[in-house]
Amino acid sequence: MNRDAQGRDNHRMTSNSPLAEESVFKRMLSLERRRCERTNDRFALMLVDMEELKRTMNVAAIERIAVTIGNAMRETDVSGWYREHSVLGIILTTLNGADRKTLEAVIGERMRGLLSLSLDDVEVQRIWITWHIFPEDTGADKAEERSQQLFYSDQEKRELRSMRPAVIKRALDITVSLSALFFLWPLFLTLAILVKLTSKGPVLFRQKRIGQFGEEFTFLKFRSMYANNDPTIHKEYIRSLIAKQLDGSEGGYKMKNDPRVTPLGQFLRRSSFDELPQFINVLRGEMSLVGPRPPIRYEFESYSLWHRRRILEAKPGITGIWQVQGRSRTTFDEMVRMDLRYIRNQSLWLDVKILFRTPVAMVSGNGAH
Repeated sequence: MNRDAQGRDNHRMTSNSPLAEESVFKRMLSLERRRCERTNDRFALMLVDMEELKRTMNVAAIERIAVTIGNAMRETDVSGWYREHSVLGIILTTLNGADRKTLEAVIGERMRGLLSLSLDDVEVQRIWITWHIFPEDTGADKAEERSQQLFYSDQEKRELRSMRPAVIKRALDITVSLSALFFLWPLFLTLAILVKLTSKGPVLFRQKRIGQFGEEFTFLKFRSMYANNDPTIHKEYIRSLIAKQLDGSEGGYKMKNDPRVTPLGQFLRRSSFDELPQFINVLRGEMSLVGPRPPIRYEFESYSLWHRRRILEAKPGITGIWQVQGRSRTTFDEMVRMDLRYIRNQSLWLDVKILFRTPVAMVSGNGAH
């Protein structure tokens, strides 16, 4: 907390305004998020949207209102522009157990009372105050889960800096996926017939997975398990694995000797042929060729805060560093560290190297179950 207060004081010495500029404020927001990822603390972001008010007021008046709000906050809170001269941001660095309803009722009401001293009722109604808690409760609705990307302003900067590589990466995704679907259709047809002939149930396995920024999508695979199986055994395994009650000797991220898997399914999993329908997910833009594997919701709900970065900061992929280096020989934490290392260092050349190594990993089947 002293670090944040000192950062704000340093900014005051170099500016006529006590409010941090947008770039400085978002840097502070990123640092606070990373601190809480390490410590499992919680903090809140209050956004005061004055975009509508700007239609009738000049920038100087908007600045005075923002300064008044910032001065009314605690010394440990950080005030600055989330969007320059449009959306004021307040980082409440300690919540002391307060939940969203308490913040809205107590601080939100105080803010509106403060605004009413210098604005009329119509002007006050043009100001929108929203609250965002990090981390959000796992039971939050989808709208709140999507709002969590507000805390990843450093990711926005990375995306802007890498706009051209992102376009090239998407072009590579589309080109390779279309080529795979075109040239491998005999293999797709053969596998579909084998799945249908060897066990009852649909050819494709559809499952809701968590994509980038917590967005759910329908994940496709060739079915490798018996239909209508009970997922409880996998839920308990994953929760124990993430909680470090299991180590890599049990098969790492995937279960060994899973009774739900069919005999054909064992082959499909060892060869990774069950993953081939995900080229359709890539074409839809839900996945990329290279990236972290998308988790099931009950997996995501068991994550520590630092685990969530593997999903929030990158689009999920068919293959990745884990698949070509570790697969099921690694622990869960090691897999996450591999994903985070890929996110930090991702480049088109790295993607190409992983893609070329993937067929070797598929043929060898090392660490796959």
